[in-house]
Amino acid sequence: MLDDLHIHDFYRDAGRTLLALFNQFPAPATVYVEDIAGPDTPDEFGLHSPRHLACLGAMSWLKQSGYIHFTQLVRQEAVEEAALSHRGFLLLVNNSGDGESNARLLDNTVRNGSSPQLQELMERLMREFSTL
Repeated sequence: MLDDLHIHDFYRDAGRTLLALFNQFPAPATVYVEDIAGPDTPDEFGLHSPRHLACLGAMSWLKQSGYIHFTQLVRQEAVEEAALSHRGFLLLVNNSGDGESNARLLDNTVRNGSSPQLQELMERLMREFSTL
């Protein structure tokens, strides 16, 4: 069986990135990888940890998939002038089935939910995104 820890980390990083930009909306923001994934421990050559690079990859994936925009990477430390895309914003302000916004549901799940709960929610949100 494959270890899905990297997928759980992806969902958590993607969710935290979306929430960080939602909380700054509509103003563009610089989002630091360490603010999303936690402190980094570069190796003796100054190369970032695989965990740090995976979070940066999640941010890039969010951009490529149309959830967010950003102007550039700041080395491998941050994304600059980042903001939710129109569709990303609509996804988060839409109400979930129980009346609260998807943003609030995502925030509660990132803070208090298990990895499987977060995975289920993120997959549902990604399916909704494809219909916006």
